[in-house]
This record gives sequence, C-alpha cells and structure tokens, in this order.
Amino acid sequence: MLGLTVASTGASEKGLRRAGVTSFEKVYLHPGHHAGYYPGARPIHLKLLFSVPDGRILGAQAIGLEGVEKRIDVIATAIQFRGTVHDLAEAELCYAPQFGAAKDPVNLAGMLAENVLNGDMPVADWLEIDRTEALLVDVREPDEFAGGRIPNAINLPLSQMRDRYAELPTHREIWTCCGVGQRAYFATRFLMQHGYRSRNLSGGYTTYQAFSAVGRTPQRCDARQASRTNW
Repeated sequence: MLGLTVASTGASEKGLRRAGVTSFEKVYLHPGHHAGYYPGARPIHLKLLFSVPDGRILGAQAIGLEGVEKRIDVIATAIQFRGTVHDLAEAELCYAPQFGAAKDPVNLAGMLAENVLNGDMPVADWLEIDRTEALLVDVREPDEFAGGRIPNAINLPLSQMRDRYAELPTHREIWTCCGVGQRAYFATRFLMQHGYRSRNLSGGYTTYQAFSAVGRTPQRCDARQASRTNW
C-alpha cells in the first residue's frame, strides 16, 4: 500500500468500545524509526491503548515506511505476557543509530502512557474536538501555525508562554497542541503548575492531519490574526 507497512496487535479502540470497555486511555506518537541524527529517519505513526489505572497494554496500531512491524512485534509480546506500559518504558531493546534510537519508539510509547497514568500529562480525546468547550491553544511558532491549524485554535507559542500565559482564561479548560506532542506536553505541565486545567492533544497536529485525511480538512489562517482573539 503506497510502500507503507501497517501493523496492529491486541484490541482496537472501536473493538474495546463495542465490548463495553471504558476504563482505558490512548496515546499517539510519531517518532523516527531510528536515531534522528542518522540520515534517513522515517516517522512511525503509533497509537497505544492501555487500561486505567493499572496500565496493562490492550492494543496498538502503527503505520510507516520502515520499522513498523518490529515495534508491533515487541508490543505483541508484551501483551502475551500481560505486560504494562511500565514494561514498555523500561524495555531494553537493540540500539544502533541506523536501526533505532537509544529511546526506541516502544520506550517512548510506554513513557507517554506513564505520564498519563501518573497525572503528569492529562490527555484530551480527539473524538471530542468538535464539541468541546475547552480553549484550543496551539503552541507552535506562528509560521507553523500559519501553515495549517485545528479549527478554532488560537496560537500562543511555547517560546512566549512564560510571558503571556496570564492572557489565558482561568475559567476554561485549556487543550494544548503542537506538531507531534512534545511542546504541548511542556505547555500542559507549565499551565497545570500555574493553576490552569490543561490537557494535551496527544500526537499534536500530525495526529489531527491523520483524522482529517478520513473526513476533515485542516483550516488555514493568518496566524497574526488568530493569535490575538477574545479568549
């Protein structure tokens, strides 16, 4: 399929909901298939499902050009032995820059899930994006924001957050977003520490684009105009 590898293991989100399972969470991530400093790294788009509060791995799906089946194999083995996201975070996997980073995508998935479980990174549900009353704050830089954004999102770059966070309303929940999730994590942590109710849209704008490909188109805007609105 267009040179892509698609792989999955365990339960899907739809399958869990059909089975009446509600006590689970999910994270999205888009790491490179090997170390970023080594030429040719290709993204792996990965979704991990896990139970709450014990963190048991329920399923995973991934797509990419290289290294996809390797990561799903690892997660499949963990599921077979009733492993948890903590096991993924601590897994000792082969390292060589041309094959995998020191923190493998499997490790990163486990670490993100741990952050959700321990409350360091509350996540917002992408399925609620069209009906939430939360304020959507995109923390990318203005030029990135101008290239495409989530509808109704405003732009407050992470680089300006310390100076401008007081502009955000305290009476609304804040959902943060960036390119793939890291900057939004930092923004969420900062806002929580300053008394805001904040959640991270896991996987960032890259995840939103994936949703858009199956029915929604990202809007484009003038970032200078959208960055100064009545919040």
